[in-house]
Amino acid sequence: MKKILFTLGLFFISFLFDSNKTNWVAIGDSITYLNDHLEETGNRVHKGYLSKVTDELKWLNYINKGYNGWTAGAVAEKIERLNIPKAEVYTIFLGTNDWWAGRPVGQIEDYKLNKSNSTFYGSMAIIISKIRKLSPKARIILITPMQRADFVYIADKNNNAYGSYKEKSGQTLEDFANATLNIGAESGFKVIDLYHDKSLGLKKLVKFKRLKIPGTGTYKNYSLKSSFNIPFNPQNDDYPYPPEAIQMTYDGLHPSDSGNQVIANKLIKVLSSLEH
Repeated sequence: MKKILFTLGLFFISFLFDSNKTNWVAIGDSITYLNDHLEETGNRVHKGYLSKVTDELKWLNYINKGYNGWTAGAVAEKIERLNIPKAEVYTIFLGTNDWWAGRPVGQIEDYKLNKSNSTFYGSMAIIISKIRKLSPKARIILITPMQRADFVYIADKNNNAYGSYKEKSGQTLEDFANATLNIGAESGFKVIDLYHDKSLGLKKLVKFKRLKIPGTGTYKNYSLKSSFNIPFNPQNDDYPYPPEAIQMTYDGLHPSDSGNQVIANKLIKVLSSLEH
């Protein structure tokens, strides 16, 4: 029995520390987090982008450091307590929650000078500085936030937010996407630009939004644009995105299987050059 347990122990250790695989740490928000929590999508997603990438690139092992609802500011603030491991590859996929939270995007100087955690640029500087100290030779890949339609959380309709088609706190989500691009250009990082990808454009995020026709109890499938001025009452109205509304997202914000495949394909293209 002891011999069997010892053998199993060695197998488990070798499984965790496979020296033949390249370790990839994915730092992000709920889009990354949900990869390993598919039940929180109402099982509308069957495989997240991390799993899709490692299914294709067998030599790669992912470590999910996605935090549900977190901003880049929250990641930067807690960076020393997150147990970010040393790895060969890091991706940073943040920004959408910073925009919705009304955090200032700041200026590129905040990043260059690593000034403080008061802006998105400053937060990214803190995160990237931590990675560079941890793994000086690691490859760092940035991912811009996606565009977003009107979000309604599948488990709680009271948790909802309008999309990136208008400003929040005087800023657009594109400001945060462009900041990510600017950081990549400044530091020579590869940037995967999801925001400006036409396959993830606003009109392709959901097929429709099902809402009550004002003054009636009858539901209608509205295009996103035509739904802007139609009220949604989370207490009394049905969830506005039935399964047949799913397109590149399943809830207006989080990628569906199709959306995750788009993200995965872009990462596979970049990461394939690292195969050893």
